[in-house]
Amino acid sequence: MNGLTKLKGLCRGEGLKRLIILAGAGGIALLFLSGFMGGQKTEKTDYSVQSYAKQVEQELEEAVSHIEGAGKTKILLTMENSVESVYLGNGTTKTKEVEPKIRGVLVLCEGGGDPVTVGRVSEAVTKALNLSSAKVCISKLSE
Repeated sequence: MNGLTKLKGLCRGEGLKRLIILAGAGGIALLFLSGFMGGQKTEKTDYSVQSYAKQVEQELEEAVSHIEGAGKTKILLTMENSVESVYLGNGTTKTKEVEPKIRGVLVLCEGGGDPVTVGRVSEAVTKALNLSSAKVCISKLSE
């Protein structure tokens, strides 16, 4: 009963105002801190299929050009679909974004006329992009 008496005493006059202000400030502080602790992080990824394809093309060109015999390299990707966003059942909370699928890859490289180099490049591209070799075309780059 001693705690109940103290609570009644706080609820009178100035004590009530202090209690309300303290509770409000505590609530605001908790809301503010929840953004830093344990809250779900969301990262804004605003990109198009073209920018995704360009990024993959550049990374792949860099890698393939370092394969023995490949030489100067140009790469072109064809995409199957666009970026897809997956939402929860309520339709407002985004859970993830699905990257577009790669339909095919054209690799033009200086060593594209050599069967050994073509084999190396083909294996690298198919493994890097998880594609079948039927979706990869490798040809000699002409100047």
